[in-house]
Amino acid sequence: MTATDTTTSTPVTLDRVTKEYWQKGRCTTALDECTLEIAAGEFFSLLGPSGTGKTTLLNLLAGFERPDSGTVRVGDREVRTAGPDRAVVFQAPTLYPWLTAAGNVAEGLRHLHLSRRDRKARALQQLSEVGLEHAAGRYPHQMSGGMAQRVGIARALAMQPDVLVMDEPFAALDAYVRREMQELAVRLQQERQVTTLFVTHSIEEALVLSDRIATMADGQVTEIFEVDSPHPRDVTSSEFNHLRRAIADRIEAGVRAERERVR
Repeated sequence: MTATDTTTSTPVTLDRVTKEYWQKGRCTTALDECTLEIAAGEFFSLLGPSGTGKTTLLNLLAGFERPDSGTVRVGDREVRTAGPDRAVVFQAPTLYPWLTAAGNVAEGLRHLHLSRRDRKARALQQLSEVGLEHAAGRYPHQMSGGMAQRVGIARALAMQPDVLVMDEPFAALDAYVRREMQELAVRLQQERQVTTLFVTHSIEEALVLSDRIATMADGQVTEIFEVDSPHPRDVTSSEFNHLRRAIADRIEAGVRAERERVR
């Protein structure tokens, strides 16, 4: 952690959270009295097929939506709207095409009321931390997909959030770049100890990154798995593959139960 880093670890709590959506007179329950606790400084992943509530949970924590019932808390604060204490990294980095890498990171700091000089200094420092000090002056069209996603991560971390929310941020990258980004995520998590919620469809990715992993089905958390092995994870180990199989079995059981329910 650098001298200018003030990131602190903060727990996240969802208490009996329900979220419903109405479309054409039909109600869909995305989360059904979902309860979850994420420890301060933990890297926590959500796994499950599309439609199980992962993205809804992420949106509620980010403050993009409000639950119909139940509460979402960051530390002792109830989440009611988006805020600088929670930074989001999306699947697409959504960079401003007219700004350089440094400009994109600095732009995300405007709400902190820092001087232009301080914003630039923090942006350059954060780009250096993700290995992009050489690309500070490049525009998005001059970057690879992996570079652009690094800028997105730098922009989020420059806010020095209490909670980092990541929505399948590496899904669109090729296998080699994806592995590089996973290594970067592990290193930054170990250095920052920022509480992280990571959404992915990849069991292996969740196992490589996470302290704990939750499977979801039908709007609820079905099981939580602890990953005890240290980083870097050996994906060929019997322990790794035993846990991968257990998680896959739990997800498949949830899919079967959902099919039976809707018959």
